[in-house]
Amino acid sequence: MGKVFDEIDDKLAAWIGRQRMFFIGTAASGSDGHVNVSPKGPIESLRVLGPRRVGYVHLIGIGAETVAHVRENGGIVIMLCAFEGPSRIVRLHGRGDVVQIGEPGFAELEAPFDFDHLPAAAEAARAIVVVEVERVADSCGYGVPLMRYEGERPQQLAWIESKLRNSGDEALMDYVAEGNEISIDGLPAFASETLPRRSSGKVPR
Repeated sequence: MGKVFDEIDDKLAAWIGRQRMFFIGTAASGSDGHVNVSPKGPIESLRVLGPRRVGYVHLIGIGAETVAHVRENGGIVIMLCAFEGPSRIVRLHGRGDVVQIGEPGFAELEAPFDFDHLPAAAEAARAIVVVEVERVADSCGYGVPLMRYEGERPQQLAWIESKLRNSGDEALMDYVAEGNEISIDGLPAFASETLPRRSSGKVPR
């Protein structure tokens, strides 16, 4: 039997921190827009910022759907599943806000994240998505299989390092400007003129 919680208490926050990954769900407004679900990880890229507030680091190298949807209507759900130990699914429904790198407040928001465990994020964070949580609920999770964790995949960090090595300091922002300006539904995500550039003196941090 599922349970609805008043907030994310210390016990639930600790459980969230023990999971290996999480999922993000968003949707475009209207009947003809796409729904998007994305797996995210490692878990260190998600932080509980308060009893009804969470945030996660949105990295370069993935699509623009989540950011575009959140900018359009704010609706978002974060889901976590227990793949080890007792079965459980937790969903955090709420309203999101995108704080882009270089914007006021980004540095303050990134402070709680442990970048020693997020080597990719030190160079490739393009935004932090903050969620004001409106509903906290769990369910049995009996349909989620037991799976053994073997480690993080190295490809993302290798791709980031290769982009910077081969194309220079602006390579990651160039990637966002070229491929992440709009979603597949044509919704605005990252406007190229708002991206921080080292060449212009607008460094990310």
